[in-house]
Amino acid sequence: MSPSPREVFLRLVHGVADGNAQELHDLYSDVTDVRHPMATPESEPLTSRQALREHFTVPPEVRESLPKRRVADVVVHETADPEVIVAEFAYEFTQPDGSTAKVPCVFVMRVRDGRIVESRDYIDPIRTYTARGDLDRLIASLRKGDS
Repeated sequence: MSPSPREVFLRLVHGVADGNAQELHDLYSDVTDVRHPMATPESEPLTSRQALREHFTVPPEVRESLPKRRVADVVVHETADPEVIVAEFAYEFTQPDGSTAKVPCVFVMRVRDGRIVESRDYIDPIRTYTARGDLDRLIASLRKGDS
């Protein structure tokens, strides 16, 4: 029996938080439609498992420099369509000084036969860059877009 949409979602977000990026693309169908509508700078839709593999690939030196994070405040809403869920959660980042920063997220996800075929991932970009200690990179990308 295929995993439920809820189970697939939980594998995804916990895999992201744990840094297990090598296997995350396997949660997706060969053909996908994954979008990040709030991405800054804007990003193109991810339309294949291969595109997701590249999306999740983070060089080891970058991965090691990221603050630790965990998944918090998970609420999964079932819908009338058994393939579709709406998931609210937060990534909670632990800063070097021990403080935490939460980044609220909402994913609207369609899972068919245990694989993600469609997803809209709403993640606050300013809070994400701030929590990762990377706000300068966001500002630089925004300035680059103005030129």
